[in-house]
Amino acid sequence: MARPEQVLLLEPQHELKFRGPFTDVVTATLKLTNPTDRNVCFKVKTTAPRRYCVRPNSGIIDAGTSINVSVMLQPFDYDPNEKSKHKFMVQSMLAPYDMTDMEGVWKEAKPEELMDSKLRCAFEMPLENDKTHDSEIIKTVSSSASVKTEHSVLPKSASASLDDGEVKKIMEECKRLQMEVQRLREENKQIREDDSLRKRKVTPVATAHSSSTMATTAMRDEGLSTRVLAFCVLFFVIGVIIGKLAL
Repeated sequence: MARPEQVLLLEPQHELKFRGPFTDVVTATLKLTNPTDRNVCFKVKTTAPRRYCVRPNSGIIDAGTSINVSVMLQPFDYDPNEKSKHKFMVQSMLAPYDMTDMEGVWKEAKPEELMDSKLRCAFEMPLENDKTHDSEIIKTVSSSASVKTEHSVLPKSASASLDDGEVKKIMEECKRLQMEVQRLREENKQIREDDSLRKRKVTPVATAHSSSTMATTAMRDEGLSTRVLAFCVLFFVIGVIIGKLAL
């Protein structure tokens, strides 16, 4: 029994083109569209699985929807004289209404339920004219990006202006703190000067007090000597008087 015709619509239909240079990963996109009113299971297979990375390589496409499959060719040494023999196959089947395990559905699928489409792979290197065109496109995109960047600066500057109030508050707070620090430094300096002046005043007072004490002591000693001398003179006079009376 012949297999049913593929229900999925493939874009491209017959050939996947990979455009060099091939020193880096090159990606081709395969679009799968499900035009039916049933969900469709699909798988993407290749004859060179080590050379390609396919995402997603399997899944379910809901009715009336489509998905993009990325086919990534790994870097390799390109030989223009060597034709690619790599092929891809898109296999599909109508999803059962009561499906719970997709892997189990694939294992139990009958051959007459499977549909497939095959695609060739083609490698192309850009020509010099194409390179020039591509460079011009890149320049155009870069200039457009720079214009977008310039336009995008406006909202940023606007948002920055919105924060000017907060910045101003912070600057005023910093200025106030600096003035407070300066004031504390001046107070500390004044306290030190007052303390030094107080020490200077205490020293002369102490010196004067010591001098006055010494002067007082000297005066006391002088007064005592004078009194002793006066008593001696008095006793001498009294003795002379008593002696005269005795004669």
